[in-house]
Amino acid sequence: METESEPYVRLATLRQLHRVVAELNTARSLADTLQTVVDGIVVGLGYELACVNLVRPDGDLVVAAFAGDPAAEALITGRVGSRASWERRLTMGENWDGLRFIPHTEGWILMEDDVPQWHTDGPDPRFEDEWHPEDRLYAPMYASGGELLGVISVDRPRNGRRPGAWGREALQMYAFQAAIAISNARLRANMQRALVRLEREQQALRASEESFRQAFEYAPSGMAIAEMGGDQHGRLLRTNDALCRLLGRPASVLRRYSFSDLVHPEDIGTLLRTSAEGGRAELRLGRRDGTYVWVSLRNSVVADAADGPRFLLTHVEDIEERKRHELQLAHRASHDSLTGLPNSAELRSRLGARLCRRPQSVRATAIEALDAAFEGRDGHDGRPVHDGYEVRTEAGGAGEHGFQADGPDRYTGSDPYEFPGAPAATPEDGPYDHHVHTVAPATDIDDGTKGLAVLFCDLDGFKSINDRFGHHTGDAVLIEVARRLTTCVRDGDTVARLGGDEFVVLADGLGAADAADLAVRLRNAIIPPIRVDGRAVRVGASFGIGWASCGMSADEVLRSADQRMYIEKRSRSKAHRRAG
Repeated sequence: METESEPYVRLATLRQLHRVVAELNTARSLADTLQTVVDGIVVGLGYELACVNLVRPDGDLVVAAFAGDPAAEALITGRVGSRASWERRLTMGENWDGLRFIPHTEGWILMEDDVPQWHTDGPDPRFEDEWHPEDRLYAPMYASGGELLGVISVDRPRNGRRPGAWGREALQMYAFQAAIAISNARLRANMQRALVRLEREQQALRASEESFRQAFEYAPSGMAIAEMGGDQHGRLLRTNDALCRLLGRPASVLRRYSFSDLVHPEDIGTLLRTSAEGGRAELRLGRRDGTYVWVSLRNSVVADAADGPRFLLTHVEDIEERKRHELQLAHRASHDSLTGLPNSAELRSRLGARLCRRPQSVRATAIEALDAAFEGRDGHDGRPVHDGYEVRTEAGGAGEHGFQADGPDRYTGSDPYEFPGAPAATPEDGPYDHHVHTVAPATDIDDGTKGLAVLFCDLDGFKSINDRFGHHTGDAVLIEVARRLTTCVRDGDTVARLGGDEFVVLADGLGAADAADLAVRLRNAIIPPIRVDGRAVRVGASFGIGWASCGMSADEVLRSADQRMYIEKRSRSKAHRRAG
């Protein structure tokens, strides 16, 4: 009987192994290489079954190739075994010079793990080195750096025996060559993918450049490319037709300008704040005919090459119609829908804009406080005062000029509003160095003080008109009253409708007598007959004059004027109210 130790058997096996390894090097792809590996084991190394378990990127091993049994191949090809189960298999059993052999006497503990496997039942071995169907032999394949590439598993030696020393060495040498072939196949595949990817990227770049050119030129909204950095920062280098049409200027003319040359003077700050990458702004750009159009600017930075110059790409969208719509919505939200006058919310906003939380008495500066102390003017309790506020001379260390030397009210000179008798400033009071405080003139004497008069108007007899002739007539009366009130005030004054038949007039810069005269003029403008649908109706008006003053809220000011209106209404008989 021939044995593996005989020289001519070794030589025949070596020749077959050489042919198989040569075929490994001619495989064109990784899949072909893997299939050639298992086919070579079946053809050249004398095993009936061979399988390659390839390591995936996630570390688990997948059955990537199988040879020797179509049924087994269909069953386990593509199935995955966990890395932990494979590590367990490669550390148990017998170590055959790099191979790992697990005899059937130990393999029963692996029957329940998740490694794909194929075996058949068979009788117990009849002699010592007979191969059992549940014996397992693995040949790990490692890369040059020691990384595990995969595991070759073989089964059913044709001679029915466990491989001897020469068979083990041949399988180990074949696994080493297979690892080299798999590594080379992966390298070739990666290079091919890289070349394909590079070609696709170049094609995509060319297509992108063409797409950008077409998108830029034929975009329905304005597009511009401007210089970024340098002395010519912001200068327009290229504009599309849509932007030229929007601004009414040809591209050759626009190249002389930057957006800062075209923007509305009031919007130059907005443009500068949003000129960086990713900046957005809504502003007005000048047209050739001298008008301005509202646009939305969106900036992004593009580079001409990897280390080439950077340019600012600006998208210009016409938002004139949207802005007009927004202004209309804002007007509707702040104005009465019937009369077109400012509504209650807008009235309170305008009134609140003139008022601060700090009363007028704190407006004096430290110098004014010193002047008051030196002048020694007396207040109602005998203490020096200045413009209505007191200079402390109470116990606690008052100096010869009336200032305290110590204590919480001592003047330090570090705050222009820190002076005797002034309430402490709070952060919500806001800056007051440029604020002109609103004051209330004396109502009993004309001291020349001018203030913000608040005239609260309530129509007399309006309810009866509404009840007799209907809401249509009532609405017409309200519209006409609003028109008459508006024509009797100055351009800077405000006429607002609170709701129902209540109106409010804000008139700044009036003294007490001026406000009373204005109320008379407004009442006289209201009482003439109003013709609606061929009939004449009349309403009267009661006015209450209040005064806005810093330290008051808008509601407090309106409440004061409302109370004065009711006092005035009750002071006149019902028969004389319509007559004014």
